[in-house]
Amino acid sequence: MSNRIKTKKSKEKKKVNNISKNNKKENKAIDDETLSTVRSELKKKNISLNKQQEELMIQIFKFIVVGGIATVIDWIIYFVLYHFIKIEPIIANIISFAVSVVYNYWASCKYVFKVNKEKSRARQFVEFIVFAIIGLLINEVIIWGLHNQLEWNAMLVKIIATAIVMVFNFVTRKKFLEK
Repeated sequence: MSNRIKTKKSKEKKKVNNISKNNKKENKAIDDETLSTVRSELKKKNISLNKQQEELMIQIFKFIVVGGIATVIDWIIYFVLYHFIKIEPIIANIISFAVSVVYNYWASCKYVFKVNKEKSRARQFVEFIVFAIIGLLINEVIIWGLHNQLEWNAMLVKIIATAIVMVFNFVTRKKFLEK
């Protein structure tokens, strides 16, 4: 391999490393700002937490934000598919869930969880997808039972299913994504 190619590859690798360092600095700044906000709100309410509890509260806050965005993605797609394209709720839910879970994996790894670097990304993604599918099945059973069997409003049922699956998702992702 010529020196010119080696030099070019070396420069590209340095650029990637610099981007990675900048992303870590950005995330650290976001973490510091979030921590500061959480501390000030807790102080206003005379609540004191130890460092581990603070970190968990921040992680839950980030999980809620990332999950909230994923939920909005999920619901908008579900709403469009169900109301405008006239797809059955069960099928609309599978499609909307699939799109939102890809976003959720990316954002969860980037912003919420301290991802275990010892596991390959492929394994992490597979585990994430397996638990997402289990979450989807829980979601589907709730929609089937409350909408199809009890004839509850489809959007109300979606809200209930989302809340239940959200708890399941946090617990499984924390256990399997983190170190």
